[in-house]
Amino acid sequence: MIEIVFKIKENRAVAYDNNKEIGECVFVENKDTWNIVHTGVDNSYQGQGIARKLVNCIIENAKKENKNLIANCSYAKIVLERNKEK
Repeated sequence: MIEIVFKIKENRAVAYDNNKEIGECVFVENKDTWNIVHTGVDNSYQGQGIARKLVNCIIENAKKENKNLIANCSYAKIVLERNKEK
């Protein structure tokens, strides 16, 4: 089973399959804003919605921490735009 873990001290969300790291979403913090700069998933796990879950984990935690959210990562930018439309 895939587990998504938020690691605030490392500025990232990580996807694990058992103990194997299979993906990450990394952000840079600047004052009150988190900028998602990278989202990646191991090739053998792509197509399962893991990248979206990683970005959503960052979104949820940004809300909890009262942070604004932007994305230089092209994939995360798409997810953020879709969330705004809802």
